[in-house]
Amino acid sequence: MKWKVSIPGRGSATPIIWQNRIFVQTAIPAGATASPSASATASAPSEPGASPAQGARGPGGRGGGFRSQQPSEPHQFVLLCLDRETGKTLWQKTLREEVPHEGHHQADGTFASGSPVTDGNLVYSFFGSRGLHALDLEGNLKWSRDLGRQQTRNSFGEGSSPALVGQTLVVNWDHEGDDFVVALDAATGRERWRQPRQEITSWATPLALETGDRAQVILSATERIRSYDLATGKLLWECGGMTQNVIPTPVAGHGLVYAISGFRGAALLALRPDRTGDLTGTDAIVWQHNKNTPYVPSPLLYDDKLYFLSGNNAMLSCFNALTGDPLIDAERIDGLAGVYASPVGAAGRVYLAGRNGAVAVLRHGHPLEILATNRLDDRFDASPALVGNEMFLRGRETLYCLAEK
Repeated sequence: MKWKVSIPGRGSATPIIWQNRIFVQTAIPAGATASPSASATASAPSEPGASPAQGARGPGGRGGGFRSQQPSEPHQFVLLCLDRETGKTLWQKTLREEVPHEGHHQADGTFASGSPVTDGNLVYSFFGSRGLHALDLEGNLKWSRDLGRQQTRNSFGEGSSPALVGQTLVVNWDHEGDDFVVALDAATGRERWRQPRQEITSWATPLALETGDRAQVILSATERIRSYDLATGKLLWECGGMTQNVIPTPVAGHGLVYAISGFRGAALLALRPDRTGDLTGTDAIVWQHNKNTPYVPSPLLYDDKLYFLSGNNAMLSCFNALTGDPLIDAERIDGLAGVYASPVGAAGRVYLAGRNGAVAVLRHGHPLEILATNRLDDRFDASPALVGNEMFLRGRETLYCLAEK
């Protein structure tokens, strides 16, 4: 462990890294400390605390996750900038302070679930109903855009992140009101196009993709997976086949898009994104799978292998991404429980973080081989971030930096 530092408030947003800066989103209740620790401390990994492990529960309400209370306390919606080498806070910017208009599930949601994005010039901090904000790397606000108020299904909470493609930001606004997808000019926040949608609430982040001479943005949702022309917003293609409550973001490679979901059913489609029109039931679907797909975590495409979890459980599958042949079929990862973070991969390894504070390190490939299981005194919902020879883990309480010596 290179360093660890306490993060004020609460959030499940994955940290992002640009050169020597780390950007983290959090929501701080009024009355809580408004300043993170000024210094980070080096520490060896410790054993998990007394809090029980969280198993497979989600916005369906199992295990108490269904509870949502109307907020009465103001929150500060904050973007933090930390020094990558030490974890010390460089600056802290409160972008909005208000009482949220609706709550989230206490066990599963936060008011800072979406992650920021940057191009190295500006950093874009998205708090959903609390606005989209562009700042320079010194924390100076350049523009803000209010897109309205979401009413999420059963007050599950908000969670989609924006996609940045060149000079275009794309935001998914699927909720229980008027749905749309909107593209904004990244430099000014000016709206470039907006397309209405007919969906229940979805949480997937848009996927940007270039195929041939066209750039497209793909949104996965309950009714349809849809692709829009990045320049104009025109609908390019659509395909049915997902389950309800789509949370995982699609991934792309090998000329295919892999869309996946796993609430009240199971669905995985490998699609050709260079087509047009309605692809449902056509040969544009190269292969599909209908068992043991994830509820919350997105899949990992690593070389020619597609990794995904079952529900929010520590059961991993690995498929040949080109053919759909199973290489690992829903095998349990001992020592890991409650997986909401998405898997990540690097250096011939796959990393899985769980709510019981464990991170499993697997050998990339098959058969399943667990190289190590390390435990920290925290619980992980945010996906790990890998940069160079460092891993950044954002827990419920702490941001950790783990590094090769």
